[in-house]
Amino acid sequence: MPEEIVETAEEAIVDTYMLASLWAWPLILLAIAILVGWAVHAVLWRALGRMLRRSSWWRQALARARNPARLAIILLAVSVGVSASGLPMEFQDAVARTISVIMIGLLGWTAILLTNLFTDRLMRGHRLETEDGEDNVRARKVVTQIRVLRRTANILIFLVAASFVLLTFDGVRQYGVSLFASAGVAGLAVGFAARPVLANLIAGVQIALPQPIRLEDVVIVEGEWGWIEEIGATYVVVRIWDWRRMVVPLSYFIEKPFENWTREGTSIIGAVTWHVDYSVPVETLRRKLVELIEASSLWDGQVAKMHMTDANEKTIVIRGIMSARNSIAAWELRCEVREKLIAWLQAEYPKALPRFRAELTRIDGKLEEAPAA
Repeated sequence: MPEEIVETAEEAIVDTYMLASLWAWPLILLAIAILVGWAVHAVLWRALGRMLRRSSWWRQALARARNPARLAIILLAVSVGVSASGLPMEFQDAVARTISVIMIGLLGWTAILLTNLFTDRLMRGHRLETEDGEDNVRARKVVTQIRVLRRTANILIFLVAASFVLLTFDGVRQYGVSLFASAGVAGLAVGFAARPVLANLIAGVQIALPQPIRLEDVVIVEGEWGWIEEIGATYVVVRIWDWRRMVVPLSYFIEKPFENWTREGTSIIGAVTWHVDYSVPVETLRRKLVELIEASSLWDGQVAKMHMTDANEKTIVIRGIMSARNSIAAWELRCEVREKLIAWLQAEYPKALPRFRAELTRIDGKLEEAPAA
């Protein structure tokens, strides 16, 4: 009995030794392959850096692609090492498939990095607002186009990379071929399920090219006034004037009407309405209104007018229109002019403010005019 135990232990030791001997050389070879790949990447990237040191674009491209390229070169070296290691074919096939999946992911990652670099350089120099605070319509147009198209390109790159990764698996490839060949109910179901994503993707392209909205456009959406703060891949964030945020599907701006106050420019005309008594001196009021508008630093020097827009049984309606460089300035200008004109009327023509008149009949039948209220 003890002899059998000793023999069993000896056989286990021999098997362990043989297994270690079988895997020792491949593991050493893989380690050498990793070191060689790392060294090749370092030498290659240093040489490329010296060759392209005069081009800022290529220097930045090399900097962004450094990590994906290092991993790709190491994986290629590992693939060569595995092929020369003499390991079982099943193991080599599994490693090769894993490396293929990772390489596809690296290619997609590199494409996204270079796309972002290219678009960042295109946006350089385009500021949404100038130094004097004026809105820059051209810069907003360019930045909006670039950002939306970049997100669309990144989504497409991801989808293409994911598709190629799935096609590396035999089961998925066979299912995909049969699905495209049959083009039956399953295909329709998949297409219907993907319809919202595709609709928003197409809407993104439509917004990037004809541009019904741009970043920092002043819009009225669902009765709310605000600014376009962010244009995402599937949604738009509207920053409302009271700091709330409204998140709207991207397709909303293609399918439904909305107001855009800065489509062609930021200048806008504001209107203020007053109800005054019939006794008000209209021409004097007009001169004073224009004087108040022209004296304001918020006025842009374009429009300053007054009109009598209505007259009813109690008051006349005066409307002043005034222009400003943007909607915020127009709002402040309207509030300022409204307040100052009322203060002027109270001081100079208090009887011109709205009053109600009435007649009282005495018991003896005579009429007596009541004091104006």
